[in-house]
Formats: sequence, C-alpha cells, structure tokens
Amino acid sequence: MEAAALSRIGLAGLAVMGQNLALNVAEKGFPISVYNRTTSKVDETLDRAQTEGQLPLTGHYNPRDFILSIQKPRSVIILVKAGAPVDQTIAALSAHMEPGDTIIDGGNEWYENTERRIIEAENKGLLYLGMGVSGGEEGARNGPSLMPGGSFQAYNNIKDIVEKVAAQVEDGPCVTYIGEGGSGNFVKMVHNGIEYGDMQLISEAYDVLKNVGGLSNVELGEIFDEWNKGELESFLVEITADIFKVKDEHGEGELVDKILDKTGMKGTGKWTVQQAAELSVAAPTIAASLDCRYLSGLKDERENAEKVLAEAGMKDQVMSVRSGVDKKRLIDDVRQALYASKICSYAQGMNLLRAKSVEKNWNLNFGELARIWKGGCIIRAVFLDRIKKAYQRNPNLASLVVDPEFAKEMVQRQGAWRRVVGLAVSAGISTPGMCASLAYFDTYRRGRLPANLVQAQRDLFGAHTYERVDREGAFHTEWTKLARKSG
Repeated sequence: MEAAALSRIGLAGLAVMGQNLALNVAEKGFPISVYNRTTSKVDETLDRAQTEGQLPLTGHYNPRDFILSIQKPRSVIILVKAGAPVDQTIAALSAHMEPGDTIIDGGNEWYENTERRIIEAENKGLLYLGMGVSGGEEGARNGPSLMPGGSFQAYNNIKDIVEKVAAQVEDGPCVTYIGEGGSGNFVKMVHNGIEYGDMQLISEAYDVLKNVGGLSNVELGEIFDEWNKGELESFLVEITADIFKVKDEHGEGELVDKILDKTGMKGTGKWTVQQAAELSVAAPTIAASLDCRYLSGLKDERENAEKVLAEAGMKDQVMSVRSGVDKKRLIDDVRQALYASKICSYAQGMNLLRAKSVEKNWNLNFGELARIWKGGCIIRAVFLDRIKKAYQRNPNLASLVVDPEFAKEMVQRQGAWRRVVGLAVSAGISTPGMCASLAYFDTYRRGRLPANLVQAQRDLFGAHTYERVDREGAFHTEWTKLARKSG
C-alpha cells in the first residue's frame, strides 16, 4: 500500500512560481510532494490544490518526510532565490537523498554555480540539472518554456513530466535537453537578454509613435493589436496592446501615463552583456537596452538636465518634426523598423550562444532553442518559427542577417528603418536600441570598415603591427618619422 502512494516528483520552494509549477505538474496527472521552510506556504499550496480541482499534491513540513514521500529514483525541483539559498536547500534535502536521485534547480542561476553544484552532486552520487523556466507565473501554471541542462540521465528521469508540463506548440512541447553543464541556465540568461532588447525596442516604437506621431493611448492600443495579427505577433506585443487600454482608477486617462519611468532589473541582462564582452561577441542592442535601464534610474538627474539644457537654449524639436509627419506612413515605418531591429537583437543573442557553445563544447541546437521559445516564454513570437527554419536550412548559419529569407526582409525594411531612426534623431527622441541594431546591420554588411585606420593608429603608438590586404605577414611602420619626412 505504502509504495503505491509515493509521489512521482517533489518540489521545494513555494513562492508564486513554485506553487504554480507544482499545481501544473499535479494537474498533468503526476502526483507531487511539496515542501517549503515557511510552513504557511505549504498550507496555501494544499488549499489551492483542493480548490483548483482536487489535484494529486501532498504537503510536507520537514526535508526528511518530503524526500521519503517521493518514488525512487527521486527527482526534486527546487525553486528558491538564486545563490546561497540554493546551496542551503540542496544541503537540507540531499542529507536524505540517495545515489541515483536527482536535484533540479529551476531558478535564474549563474551558470558557473550550476557547474559547481553538478560536481558537488556527483561526489554524493546525485544527478543534477539547472533548468531555466520562462513564462512568469502564468507560464509556470499553464505551460512554461523549460531549458534543462546538466545530466542527461537526470533529464530522462523527468522527460515524461516536463514534456507534459511545458507549453505545447504545433511542433511539440517547449522543452528539450539543452546540453551539458550549465548550458540550460546560460540559454535562459541569453533568453532574458533578448527579452531586454525586445522590451527596449517596443518602448522606442511607443516613444516615436506617441511623441513624433502624436498618437493617443487608444490609438496605440489599436495599432499594437493590429501588429499582433501579423509578423510581429508575440507575447510582448500582445501585452503592450493591453497595457494601453487600462484606465487609471485614481484619475483621468490611462494608467500607463502615471507610471514612474524608472526601470528595475534582476541581473540576467547585465550578465548577458558581460558574457558578450568576455566572448568578444557584439551585442549592441542588448547592451543599449541595459544602458537605458541604468539611465532611467537617474530620474532626478534627468529632470535636472532637462532644466539646465533648456536654460542653455535647448529647444524642443518634437513639434516641428511632428507637423510634417504622415501618420499612416509613420505607423507602418515603425512596424518595419521594430521588426528589422528585432532580427538583429535575436541574431546577437544566437551568436552569443554559439560562441559559448563552442567554448564549452555544449553542441547547442539553435533551431531547437528557437522552437522551445515559441510557446510559454516571455519572448515567444511567431517569427521564432522562421528562426527555427533558418537554422534547419543551415545549422552553421553565421548570422540570422545572412539567412536568405531574413536577408530579403532586412533589405525590404531598411528604408523604413532609416526613416524612423532619422526622424527620431531630428526630433531629439532617443532610440538607442533601433540605432544599435541599425549600426550592427550596417557594420556587419560592409566588406570593408575603417578598422584599417585604427590598426594604423595602434601600430604608430604601440608598435602592435598590422596585416596588409595585398601580401602575407605582419608589418610595422615608423609612421611619425615617415610622415614628418614627407611633410
């Protein structure tokens, strides 16, 4: 009797994400044990399991009972704050675990911490997965995108569960075995970096339409609804349309206008930009979005700068630019600029993943990554299917920009893209993400760059040598001597 009653899997850490994921697992028919240090959270989860359909979920109040209630080989998901709390939870649980059991960390963890924990787990005979979970509370409850990396055996132990729990799209569940080590966490980190870029680009599209186009929130809501029926169809465009429609319950107009323009952040975007720099991969769109979050934090300084520069004679250019604008054309141009800028941002993210994959021998499958991001996660979008197909056509694609399909789209949209950026610059509206994407595109597509001059400068002041386009070898020139002689 005892054996039959054991749970198929356990979950420790019952904040909102943990509760929702546990209920999702139970709803898919897998009996689950839950545990939390603060016992009230266990009770809360048990109540929800009852009210949301008498789900097969049991609550436990200490690590030993929790672990012993799970079938062998046991698999336990932990969803606690990244860093030290994860190590503490692992220590508390692993004391009762046996060789062959699995720990799955579902938090946004720095990938090297996961790699350390994999080795620590192996020393105890335990298996380990670092699993990125995207989709917020809604995704956790109804189908997230899951990015598990680490022990392949551990993945196989829970494959039947995660394939049911993940978001479902027409070509399968939004989960796949990512690769060895901390690859699952790294992929989730880059997913979040791409998300930073996406959100920044959408906010710039909003800024240009609102200030240069003079559009109201009602019109913006309609435009984003419209865009969400076409090539820009995505979770972020859909929720943006909803945001514009919400009225302020404490006053006139819409709530969006009453929100303080200071952005918070949790760190995954910063890590992405740091990793890009470490790996010498250009990620200017993602970096621009991070810089904008930093600048948004300087609210008092910005308000002061506005005053000081106005006193210094700074004039508002927006109205004079607005008067000459064809609204309908601007809306269509901004749509195209947003799409082209997004392709560059995703290209940067994919190139960062490729560089890390090569460095760590992870053998990441970029088509599969695009596929599992099609549902459940924050960057889910229709055009991820096109990215998947691009990598299926050519797994060694150097950049999305040179995939024949995307190349055509970039060329078709570049006129609109340049018009939007030019208009924004002349109106004094900053579009750092769109500008960064355009500069990335314009740098990447040129066979010859002014880097020859930089190399000459480096050789002049530091004797760093240079190569030539017309003969082999490294060269050094006495630039100053020769220049003064000829003068």
